[in-house]
Amino acid sequence: MQSSSQTLIRSLPLSQVVRQIREGVLQPVDLIHDLCDRIDLHDHVIFSFLPEAGRRGRLLSNLEELYVTYPLAASRPPLFGVPVGVKDIFRVDGFETRAGSRLPAFEFAGEESSVVTTLKMAGALILGKTVSTEFAYFQPGPTRNPYHLGHTPGGSSSGSAAAVAAGMAPLALGTQTIGSISRPASYCGVYGFKPGFGRISTDGLVPFSPSADHVGFFTQDMEGIELVCRALVNDWSSYPVSDAYIPVLGIPTGKYQEQVEPQTLQWFKEVIRGYKESGYTIVEADVFGDITEINKAHKQIVAREFAAVHGHWFAKHGPLYGRHSRALVLEGRKVSDRDLESAMVLKNSLLQHFRQFSESNGIDVWLSPASAGTAPAGLDSTGSPLMNLPWTYMGVPTLSIPAGKEKSGLPRGLQAAGLLGHDEKLIACCKRLSLLQG
Repeated sequence: MQSSSQTLIRSLPLSQVVRQIREGVLQPVDLIHDLCDRIDLHDHVIFSFLPEAGRRGRLLSNLEELYVTYPLAASRPPLFGVPVGVKDIFRVDGFETRAGSRLPAFEFAGEESSVVTTLKMAGALILGKTVSTEFAYFQPGPTRNPYHLGHTPGGSSSGSAAAVAAGMAPLALGTQTIGSISRPASYCGVYGFKPGFGRISTDGLVPFSPSADHVGFFTQDMEGIELVCRALVNDWSSYPVSDAYIPVLGIPTGKYQEQVEPQTLQWFKEVIRGYKESGYTIVEADVFGDITEINKAHKQIVAREFAAVHGHWFAKHGPLYGRHSRALVLEGRKVSDRDLESAMVLKNSLLQHFRQFSESNGIDVWLSPASAGTAPAGLDSTGSPLMNLPWTYMGVPTLSIPAGKEKSGLPRGLQAAGLLGHDEKLIACCKRLSLLQG
């Protein structure tokens, strides 16, 4: 199935929406009608949201309550009246949670996720649940890439990325345990930020791998990313960067880089050449070494933890699991305590080496392709997460930056990574990098 991107792709920068609401140029009631109209018109072919009867009426009722809570415009919170898509592994009061699975919703019932509550306190409205792959792993949902309906949007935060790309939501929540924010952001041509491990609480979501799960989000604009960071990321503080400052860029080479498709690698080298010609200092280094061992170690950790998380559910509902999730449970049961300990030791060693190398070479941001290639054709796979894996393994912050399109019109993305605990610096530096991407 094909469709013109001119039909399905619409500009909807979050910062512009927030600014227009604050200035009274855009009324939230009109935005609700606009987004619901767009969902009604296009989501029957994109499938980014879970179906909801009465979505429009609920949102209008929620908006009335918001006006009662904040009657004075001057005292309204930063995301007042902004509808937000929420990946269907977060618990949201008033919504069922199924984590993209066929399991009964009562299995995942519980208190609302604190990040969702924080969004509401910031004035946001819950636009609806977005499609997740099954249990945020590899079993695809129905979502299609709005740039080309015959291609995957990536996963596991499929619906969130597609909804933002299609202008059906100015902001959407996602999660990442391997590459579930960075890859769909790249495939769908939007910004996807994964803060460092623990900077946004994971409570109230259906866990995948508790030691690797990260909460993040998607927008169409860099300014919107920073705006949401101030609202959601724990202890966020601005990082001052002078107008004259030019970040030092680290480029991971070696076997890690060889995982990229040839056309994408050639594109990436041209991008780096452009930064160099613009005055950026480039430091190339094989910072990961044996990437095969890193890939294996991370897979062992997440498989072991996935099997533990799903032990009770799998015993009750095993036949309802898709083949990818079932295989991961069985694989995780085979990971020994010794294997898990070795994988954790390697993780800590890599993180220490990464920090020491970055600091000793003055590297501000590490750049790599956000995906091994553009969105693959077909909907049976969500693509390879290997370009994202080592960064998630270490738990460092990453940002996927839209970086143009290939000849077919499919988007490309740059992946920027920083040191653990230096999320603010990463965002400040990426504001410069994204300007060069246009």
